[in-house]
Amino acid sequence: MGSYITPEGFERLRREHEQLWRVERPRVTHEVSEAAALGDRSENAEYIFGKKRLREIDKRLRFLQKRMDELTVVRNTPDQQGKVFFGAWVTVEDEEGEEAEYRLVGPDESDAAQGRISIESPLGRALMGKREDDEVQWVRPRGNTRLTIVSIRYETEGGGD
Repeated sequence: MGSYITPEGFERLRREHEQLWRVERPRVTHEVSEAAALGDRSENAEYIFGKKRLREIDKRLRFLQKRMDELTVVRNTPDQQGKVFFGAWVTVEDEEGEEAEYRLVGPDESDAAQGRISIESPLGRALMGKREDDEVQWVRPRGNTRLTIVSIRYETEGGGD
């Protein structure tokens, strides 16, 4: 699979980049320059910490910029309805009747606690291309699990389309 991301996931990365570039970096730069004005930099904890934080911010900014340039934003189309593709919200039911909902996303935005699973994960791969009422077998550390797809929907995380 390529490097795919949902529009919402890309927006989260863009907002983080913007926050670091427009707010965090100027604030830390100002703090470093004030600390430098205090004199001896070799024993100035604020200066040393500020310079370290500035390097961390710059490293993260470079990473985010490079990553955003590499990613392909995937927008869902109406013809995907009824089948599991990238970006789908999938409700599954296990053998005990317990339901869970997952969204299939790229590795950059996967977050199990939020129900966002990577299309590259074992469960993500098992669900891709399936339809409602299909059964999928998923191998996990506790053994094989059979899941039934209850519903598939496409919408943004904020609700609506």
